[in-house]
Amino acid sequence: MRVNRVALVTDQSLAIDAWESLFRAQVSVLRQLSAEFPTAEISFTEYDVLFNLSRQPARRMRIRDLIPHLLLSQPSVSRMIDRLAGRGLVEKQSDPSDARGTIVALTDEGYRLFKRVAVVHADSIARRVGGSLDADELVRLTELCDRLRG
Repeated sequence: MRVNRVALVTDQSLAIDAWESLFRAQVSVLRQLSAEFPTAEISFTEYDVLFNLSRQPARRMRIRDLIPHLLLSQPSVSRMIDRLAGRGLVEKQSDPSDARGTIVALTDEGYRLFKRVAVVHADSIARRVGGSLDADELVRLTELCDRLRG
């Protein structure tokens, strides 16, 4: 029984060490990418909304389906969507399949802004992440992160 407990403690310690390393790497990378974010037209978190919408069919999705992709609470997402809609970057629409639901659609103006920012932002990501890891490591990191998410 003692061996199993030692193995459990060791596995737990390894998991905690891995989490700490992943978390600190994320904080470091996000801080640098935020500092280098290429525009004052939208914030880093607003860009994340546009990014997620840009990857959807017809560049639209229900707010409740968008929320899990973002690092914000539901009320914060709703307020941000309202601000983006007020600036013409997204449009709020009634969900025809659920009268209580709201669909958020990326406008043409929002998509143009996203594409313009994405090109410069991608260069920052490539330097920060790609500059630290080789191609095989990037593939492995993607696989590991996908497993953790999934």
